[in-house]
Amino acid sequence: MKEVFLKHQTLILRTLGTLMLVISFVVYFWTTPQKALSANEKAFANVARMEAKVLGDNSSSISKAKKSNESPFMKKYKETQATQFRYLLIILMILGLVFFIYSFFRKKRF
Repeated sequence: MKEVFLKHQTLILRTLGTLMLVISFVVYFWTTPQKALSANEKAFANVARMEAKVLGDNSSSISKAKKSNESPFMKKYKETQATQFRYLLIILMILGLVFFIYSFFRKKRF
């Protein structure tokens, strides 16, 4: 097994580095929230606002509907989990870059 790794070391390291970089960037951009609302979301929000105004709903009923049922413990847990996931992606990107760059430095054999 060691001979196979040493024989194909460059190919293995480049493939592993590239794969780690691609996967980490895809997951990072897949999980980042969208900053802007789409045109449909804006239109739905405007329609809901107009309907609420016509029906004469108070802003207090809207705020009651928006209140979440999550406990502070669950909020903190989700924030911690998101932070750990972000750190994992950063570490994966760095390792992929290190593997890829290291594959270009070939050791001279005597």
